[in-house]
Amino acid sequence: MATYVIGDIQGCYTELQQLLELVQFDPSQDVLWCTGDLVNRGPHSLEVLRFFKQLKERAVVVLGNHDLHLLAVAYGNEDYLHPQDTLLPILQAADGEELINWLCHRPVLHHDAQLGFTLIHAGLPPQWNLAQATQYAHELETTLRGSQCQTYFAHLYGDKPKQWSEELTGWERLRFITNCFTRLRYCSAEGKLALKNKRAPQLKNNTLPEDKPWFLWEHRASRDLRIVFGHWATLGYYADNGVYALDTGCVWGGALTALRLEDEQIFRISCSGACNPAEV
Repeated sequence: MATYVIGDIQGCYTELQQLLELVQFDPSQDVLWCTGDLVNRGPHSLEVLRFFKQLKERAVVVLGNHDLHLLAVAYGNEDYLHPQDTLLPILQAADGEELINWLCHRPVLHHDAQLGFTLIHAGLPPQWNLAQATQYAHELETTLRGSQCQTYFAHLYGDKPKQWSEELTGWERLRFITNCFTRLRYCSAEGKLALKNKRAPQLKNNTLPEDKPWFLWEHRASRDLRIVFGHWATLGYYADNGVYALDTGCVWGGALTALRLEDEQIFRISCSGACNPAEV
């Protein structure tokens, strides 16, 4: 049995199947993880959702920002739709409601103690250890699966608050938690989020500005974990400092990447695309 983690797919179903053929994925024995963003911008989001749903317990998917965007639209926020979105086939599908319900029950953090890996979509602020991150993830997941789900999506978007405090309550607390798990790239040493910055970091520069990639803060409470994440197409593949970044920009003309956890071997399938991920 092997466990494969795939970076952001974003509707690239053809490349997903090519990658699974390359690694000889066997759904009767192997397990497939994904860093989130199953959907949007690519041409076959509906097929990607159907594929992962039918894998049942052989699949582990954490929610990304594009997945939450789909859920927000599905829960009545049509004004959130962008011209670049490719979500209508899901919303209009006969099994669309079933797929939305399945997606809404995915976690935002998955930790496998036996394998020694933690799966998220974007990042963790320096102050959160695994126990805290697990607690805050549970708060968000409980809301997504509860009676306040629709109201949550009405309050989803926004960059504030920028810094964590245990005193945060209500929608501000949930928005900060959401932004960390699904949007974080850069932050300050104190955990102040810099959500507007999507550029690739200068990783060889030791004199970085006040905001660094979240995983480069030496004092971060999650530094003892092995964390797999996506979300950062301009960063590309990165494996150092206890993290593995797997979003290699498939939908933007890059590649779709898989990591086999048992031996940390990388597999990759090239993809044709038309957009610049820095503009997303």
